[in-house]
Amino acid sequence: MKKISIVIPCFNEVENVELISFAVENVLEEALSEYDYEILFIDNCSTDGTRDKLEEICAKKKKVKAIFNVTNFGQFNSPFYAMCQASGDCVICMCCDFQDPVELIPTFVHEWEKGHKIVSGIKTSSKENRFIYLLRTMYYKIIRNMSTTEMIEHFTGFGLYDKSFIAILRQLDDPIPFIRGIVAEYGHGFNRIEVEYEQPRRRAGKTHNNFYSLYDAAMLSFTSYTKVGLRLATFLGFGASLISFGIALFYLGYKLLHWETFQAGNAPMIIGIFLLGSLQLFFIGFMGEYILNINTRVIHRPLVVEEKRLNFDIQEDGDKNTAGEKDSQ
Repeated sequence: MKKISIVIPCFNEVENVELISFAVENVLEEALSEYDYEILFIDNCSTDGTRDKLEEICAKKKKVKAIFNVTNFGQFNSPFYAMCQASGDCVICMCCDFQDPVELIPTFVHEWEKGHKIVSGIKTSSKENRFIYLLRTMYYKIIRNMSTTEMIEHFTGFGLYDKSFIAILRQLDDPIPFIRGIVAEYGHGFNRIEVEYEQPRRRAGKTHNNFYSLYDAAMLSFTSYTKVGLRLATFLGFGASLISFGIALFYLGYKLLHWETFQAGNAPMIIGIFLLGSLQLFFIGFMGEYILNINTRVIHRPLVVEEKRLNFDIQEDGDKNTAGEKDSQ
């Protein structure tokens, strides 16, 4: 019997965690009764009672598992790590807030059975804030045009992944994995297919995405999958230098020819200082993002450090730790 693993990252989702568990379980048992399954929650150090709820659920249902992180390891590391710890023939990763429709699970599995080893959920529209959706659309257009990898528009990581692709993820030695970029980079070799959906509203609770988290996601994609920032800094810096040098030569020549009447004042110098200064500050900051990315990879901290696990039996726990030992210790 084939096994389906449902991975659900959560952080302060006390109002949703029990309901999403029941909803996923109902879909699996009613529409996919011929499959075995596990539901794996990974909690990013919640402080609102989410962990207590997970303890209760896991005590009642042995097919529901949980990993508790010792601290918050961010929106990318935690789900990636949980996917690598899953034991199913395929892994479906979805959010805890019901914005990834549970009803799509059977559709993903049916596409998987047709031979598609990666099934990506693509948002065609959203019932959330329209302005945010517009900004996301603009971001995806920009990153797609700038990246050397053909990035997937409106793909958040929600989808199904065959165990052969999960095996690739376990081999990656990346302390800041960006699953959206990884799927875009390697997905073509796994017969990837897209399934469109409309993103519903968050069922309960408050979103944890803010300007900083969205900026972090954008910068990670830019610094991991594009060279445009550094190239732009080089080209614009070179261009600004040529302009400044040309202006300097012009004023020098003009002064030599009209030295008796020449009164340029300080305007050219002030304009040049502000122009070059603003360009330098902007690109120093942008290059700093690349350096931060490099620094994180050089330090190579673990993806996740676990506090404890629930409902992992000894044999399975040993097998999974062998695959993820480098990341969890």
